[in-house]
Amino acid sequence: MIGGAGYIGSHVARELLDRGDRVTVFDNLSSGLEQNLFPDADGFVKADILDYAALKQTMQRGFDALVHLAAFKAAGESMLKPEKYSLNNIAGSVNILNAAAETGVRRIVFSSSAAVYGEPKYLPVDEAHPTEPENYYGFTKLEIERLLGWYDRLKGICFAALRYFNAAGYDAQGRITGREQNPANLLPVIMETAAGIRAEMQLFGTDYDTRDGTCVRDYIHVSDLAAGHAAALGYLTEHDRSLTVNLGSESGVSVREMLDAARRLTGKPVAVKTAGRRAGDPAALTASSQRARETLGWSARHSDVETLVKTTWNVYRHSAEPKT
Repeated sequence: MIGGAGYIGSHVARELLDRGDRVTVFDNLSSGLEQNLFPDADGFVKADILDYAALKQTMQRGFDALVHLAAFKAAGESMLKPEKYSLNNIAGSVNILNAAAETGVRRIVFSSSAAVYGEPKYLPVDEAHPTEPENYYGFTKLEIERLLGWYDRLKGICFAALRYFNAAGYDAQGRITGREQNPANLLPVIMETAAGIRAEMQLFGTDYDTRDGTCVRDYIHVSDLAAGHAAALGYLTEHDRSLTVNLGSESGVSVREMLDAARRLTGKPVAVKTAGRRAGDPAALTASSQRARETLGWSARHSDVETLVKTTWNVYRHSAEPKT
């Protein structure tokens, strides 16, 4: 599990452990947290994907598959620091693929992104939609998918590329409490503002061609996302055939709608400062998950707005409680 101490990775690790799989986590803890590691995992390797020797040495232990979640993911930052995203996301993924090929790991579940699609030409977006990323982060994800395709053809490594939309929420049982470090995604930013960690948050763009002028996104609960990763791993194990599939809730929530829900459910005002649009932000993006239903037997079960907000606030609200 590469990136298994991060926000999404820890939920995927928990899902796999709950299903009886043996999991080893490989993470440099640049954004992951030790508190997101589980004692019932097989082990933890603190190392970086740019360290090829560490990747190879770890994979030589013998694994049936690997899950790759180790990527920088802030779309706005990627437009300002493409060199950072090139090095980690693309060069790091080449290291992972080469180490897998050298050590005989023949199945990879890759956390890709809906950012590969860019501005949607139709909604909901399905897997046949043109891939024309509008931010550099999305470009790196698409390049990794292309690399996976070549390694499938040339090295026999089958893969599942999971194009997921906006991950949000936390484990409903409260087993994962490590907050994202320096989050850029909407819901944790709202929660930090509600909890008083931030004085205010920025709302980027109020003049989009949407129902309330703010961006509309397909939010998927991280536990649904974890179940999708586990289902993809099962598919690769059973079929030995590569797959590219969307994981989404198939419904869109606007920034204002998420803000309104957060204010209602937390009882906090959530101060907002309006700002201009961010480069590379499509107005609306919602998924078709028909292929996931048909091939993986997967559907989003926890991705309603109330569950997203409540499970996230359960983690952040402690920061808002008065200190005694």
